[in-house]
Amino acid sequence: MKTPLQQLLDYTTDLLHTFDSEERVAMAVLDYLKTNKKAMLEKERETICNAFSDARHGAVESRWTAEEYFEEIFDTKEK
Repeated sequence: MKTPLQQLLDYTTDLLHTFDSEERVAMAVLDYLKTNKKAMLEKERETICNAFSDARHGAVESRWTAEEYFEEIFDTKEK
């Protein structure tokens, strides 16, 4: 699973390979944000709620740090 920001960064990287100017990339990113901002906020809310629920119900192993939990849940490896 990727965070909304990771998805936006992936989208931006894809655009850099598609368009010939940074201005066109910036316009496309702004358009994407206008179109998807509510969905991105909802996913962020869901992600935070799930993390809280996992911690509250003991689903997260106590030996994990917050950083380790994040790394386990999200695909943060650079490609």
